Amino acid sequence: MTDAPYVPGHQLRLLQGGQDYFPALVAAIDTSQTEVRLETYIYAFDAEGERVAQALERAALRGVRVALLMDGIGTPQVPPAWQQRWNAAGVHWLRFAPLGRLGLLVPSHWRRLHRKLAVVDGRVAFCGGINILDDYSDPQHGPQQVARFDFAVQVHGPLVSQVHNAMAQLWDRLLATRQLEQGQWSAARAVWHSMARLQAPDVSGAQGGALAALVLRDNVRNRTRIERAYRKALGTAQREVLIANAYFLPGGKLLRALVHAARRGVRVRLLLQGRYEYFMQYHAARPVFGLLLAAGVDIHEYSSGFLHAKVAVVDQQWATVGSSNLDPLSLLLAREANVVVQDAAFATELQQHLEAAMAQHSRPLDAQDFGRRPWQQRALDWLAYGLMRLTLLLAGRRY
Repeated sequence: MTDAPYVPGHQLRLLQGGQDYFPALVAAIDTSQTEVRLETYIYAFDAEGERVAQALERAALRGVRVALLMDGIGTPQVPPAWQQRWNAAGVHWLRFAPLGRLGLLVPSHWRRLHRKLAVVDGRVAFCGGINILDDYSDPQHGPQQVARFDFAVQVHGPLVSQVHNAMAQLWDRLLATRQLEQGQWSAARAVWHSMARLQAPDVSGAQGGALAALVLRDNVRNRTRIERAYRKALGTAQREVLIANAYFLPGGKLLRALVHAARRGVRVRLLLQGRYEYFMQYHAARPVFGLLLAAGVDIHEYSSGFLHAKVAVVDQQWATVGSSNLDPLSLLLAREANVVVQDAAFATELQQHLEAAMAQHSRPLDAQDFGRRPWQQRALDWLAYGLMRLTLLLAGRRY
């Protein structure tokens, strides 16, 4: 169902929210012996961020190589105190594409590092949608009463080497570029010649366990792989599809795949963000809701708190957990990473979490009520949709 080959022999642990993710991540870092790599879009220096920061510091002080990469928009600055502590301990850290004077007026600056990955000692990896950010804090809306709804997956098995190679390759490329900008020609040449290459995982002796694949999206060789993974899963679905996605605005091909699945009798359910977070996020998706509802797709809006998940389950056999939303920023511009799994036990566990959220924390959209929403609401919806299309046109992207 995906261009990336499935590899056997994985032990997978589904992690819901920071309550599961941060203890597992910190425990892995605290037992590291050789190397820790971590990538995140947002690194907030709140209680959870400081907990991870201290673990990275401890690892570096005992001689572990630590490489931390944060996005330049999601993490606009690192507090001076932590810059000093990390530098003194030997933590290597970089910010991906910090904004210059023109900021987001430069279309190339829209290409962000949005993936959330970690790998420790080449033995365990993490992939998902969870930033280094407290579950009860929102960067735009402040403290929250309900934890953010999100997931990650902890992986043991052959896929870990792919995660490591992908992270090492990006780090080396950014480091060499930074050294060139600073005139450090010899250092940049040495990094370039030793740059890690993506290699197939060693599957010798891999027996049993879950089938899994790492699916990346970038702006070079992997432009559409995550979207194609979704479309193939939808195209082969026989009974049911359940998707939870924070920022949902599918392009034409993905939209048609959802509609075709519903029209051939597959039960298609979407769990989407119901709380107003951003103007574009809330309004631009509304024009496609009517088409989906008319095709028989069930749309539930998560209303108890903020939904940040990017996960899906098909036929209780196929599942994905990752960083990619189903919107233009993720599918056309950002660096993303998803783990795709063929395993009934894992898929069923994830579906149970989503079913509970739909039953307890969401409200279904009624097609007739949606069609009768006020004209002012419709005008805002189409304005946001038009602005989104114009923005993509200016970026030279078709969607």
